[in-house]
Amino acid sequence: MPHLLVAGKLHPSGLDLLRSAKGVTFDYVEEISEPSYQAHLPKADALVIRTQPLSAESIAKAPGLKIVSRHGVGYDAVDVAALNARGVSLCIVGDVNSSGVAEHAMMLILAATHRLIAADGATRGGDWGWRNGLQTQEVAGKRLLILGFGRIGQKLAGLARAFGMRVHAYDPFLPADRWPEGATREPDLALALAGADAVSLHLPRAERAVLGAAELASMKPTAVVVNTARGGLVDEIALAEALRAGRLGGAGIEVFNAEPPAADHPLFGIDTAVLTPHNAALTVECAERMALVSVQNVLDFFAGTLDPALVVNRAALGGIKEPAK
Repeated sequence: MPHLLVAGKLHPSGLDLLRSAKGVTFDYVEEISEPSYQAHLPKADALVIRTQPLSAESIAKAPGLKIVSRHGVGYDAVDVAALNARGVSLCIVGDVNSSGVAEHAMMLILAATHRLIAADGATRGGDWGWRNGLQTQEVAGKRLLILGFGRIGQKLAGLARAFGMRVHAYDPFLPADRWPEGATREPDLALALAGADAVSLHLPRAERAVLGAAELASMKPTAVVVNTARGGLVDEIALAEALRAGRLGGAGIEVFNAEPPAADHPLFGIDTAVLTPHNAALTVECAERMALVSVQNVLDFFAGTLDPALVVNRAALGGIKEPAK
């Protein structure tokens, strides 16, 4: 009988699925931190985990661990090498959050372009004359550059086209002969940035910022930058400096290099920056889908029916490692 550990608050539908599963027991720890779940690891055959770290130290505390199921699609906080060394499969939930993230990115593009934070502050502060400053812009007819043209980028392209935007995309990982419809392919990032009115990032984590001080300086002073992908893709200090100096029109930042950001973060207090707490995928609908799929992945693993496409380290393991009988 496999024993599961659920680390981090889960949508009730995911817990109901676990309770209805035959021959399965589980521990449930709602707190989202690594120390909170470590005491339960020695009994765990499987781990369903939210966004908290899973370090080599924690993995070593779980001698019976056979599979880790991420409640999401990213796994930056997981020590994949330590899982590979133990032959433990790591799976993700697949395409369950792309709609929520694409909608969030579109919202940030609109909010930054229309100066939502400043407009809200002016209204609450009684500065009705703020509107006469003509600080807002429309997105219709503007050029959107999407950096990373996977599932989320492609859904954002559809939303942006509905608003009348001209959509271009740059993706160094996507060959020209497999380029999907929906956006004009940009082969040169520097040229693409110079012509963009809005830039939205949907790339995996990189060793250095994709948009650093030099890249930001090459953009139009009216352009907006949106990051709903990974913290660190945009140099936050350089972005804050550009916004304060008026060298950029606005920004929408959903992910940060350190989360939660420090109280003295340089973007705080800048009303041309719209900031959200890494919640794009945490809609009611998406939270339920992620809970159900992350639990179902574990159940499928022990049933021998897990979709190999959801196992991110299958190449390192030589395929899906079958659970011990």
